Amino acid sequence: MPLSHEHIRTTIETYLARHPHEREQLGALLDALERPTDIASRSTFTGHVTCGALVLDPLGRVLHVLHLASGKVLAPGGHAEPSDESLAGTALRELHEETGIPPKAVTPWPGYETVPLDIDIHDIDANRDKGEPGHQHFDLRFLFRLQTTEVSVVLQEEEVGGIEWRPVDRVTSPTLREKLLKLPLQVEPETANASALIYNDRGEYLLHLRDYFPGQIWEPGMWSLLGGGREPQDATLEHTVRRELAEEAGLDLADLSPFGTEYASHDDGTTVPIAIYAGRWNGDPRDLHLTEGVMLAWFAPDDLHRLRIADTTSDLVRRHAAGHPPMRSGPEPEPEEQRLASPHGTVPNIIGVHLCLERPDGTVLLGLRHPDSAFAPSTWHVLAGHCEQENAIDCLIREAREEAGLHIERRDVELVHVVHHIGQPRNPPRMGLFFRARTWSGEPVLREPDKCSQWKFWDPTALPDDLVPYTRLAIEKIQNDELYSETGWPV
Repeated sequence: MPLSHEHIRTTIETYLARHPHEREQLGALLDALERPTDIASRSTFTGHVTCGALVLDPLGRVLHVLHLASGKVLAPGGHAEPSDESLAGTALRELHEETGIPPKAVTPWPGYETVPLDIDIHDIDANRDKGEPGHQHFDLRFLFRLQTTEVSVVLQEEEVGGIEWRPVDRVTSPTLREKLLKLPLQVEPETANASALIYNDRGEYLLHLRDYFPGQIWEPGMWSLLGGGREPQDATLEHTVRRELAEEAGLDLADLSPFGTEYASHDDGTTVPIAIYAGRWNGDPRDLHLTEGVMLAWFAPDDLHRLRIADTTSDLVRRHAAGHPPMRSGPEPEPEEQRLASPHGTVPNIIGVHLCLERPDGTVLLGLRHPDSAFAPSTWHVLAGHCEQENAIDCLIREAREEAGLHIERRDVELVHVVHHIGQPRNPPRMGLFFRARTWSGEPVLREPDKCSQWKFWDPTALPDDLVPYTRLAIEKIQNDELYSETGWPV
């Protein structure tokens, strides 16, 4: 399936949250995103996306190739194909096709697993032989580290005339050169983690129920992805996830491809980046030899709300599922689920207020959270906040004013939905109160850009893929006039 419009939009908005001063110079790209055309297709001559692979070797040099079509020396890269699962995956495929360097020989630069280091817009001349008019390329340049200086290069002779490893200060593009010079090139990447997003042809996802050992293991008693931490013998993060699959479940997948990064939060408040690799498998998890945790089972994305699962993991599954419809139908699986014990005693619940702001045309206001947010980075969410020493409606009015410059009166507020949800078992449960404002004054503005990078009104029947799961559930229930729902609790 072609790269989704929303995947491209979210990637670009995340990039602009890091480089807000580039918004004006990327105006043509932002305008193209507002058109209904396929911005990933090379036949969209109003301008389309291309992806480049910036590969740095252990000596700090950048790989360049001579592109025969343009006669220019640039980083490897090219057009997206319908089989590409991500923009970074497009860059890796082009790297392999043009130079023969396999994806497993490189690893994403820490912090740039799914976000480009640089975006460049340049004009392409008309090509009469191919019947192509002049157009623009919106080039997203992703950053990778080469694992070794000993790598075999096999050039794609019909497109590439040669290669060159250039020092950073000789990189052609001024903006790219400036960004590369700011990187700590000689510093080894921090210890990383990797997990596998495994799916089958029925559109189900393989989840791992962890042991309930609070304080001893990560996410105790929760459903999660198989994976773990990088070890010294792992040459790449793909090697890490393959080793973990073999050790934890005796599982060996033919193909794994980079999909994205999950930012998981620990009980102590720290956030850990986890590189996610996606792969297809159609086996029975009951046949696997599980060495850690309680069990493995298949789940459809629509069933995730019944599980005790991290919002970030649930969001990853839903985002992947949005671009990968089931290839075949089949009988419902019969996982041997075990009921988790309910907690005992009185536990305080955190109260969160949420603004369901609807225009007369029915569209709903959502904000794209900043990529450095501790909760749901680079993910859409309604305007929300926690109650302080105040009542819920006063909290809502305050948050609307502080975050978006909106002015709401108490008399114009009505409660439309309540979500009782829980994340990690040791975290307190949360009560999410969703209020509708019948009327308000002002238009949404970015009053807290360190928390939210964009406000936008969305059609509730076409919500973004990268949406906080319990928010998606609440919006659906509000549309059906249902007042209450639960998510994350054990079945």
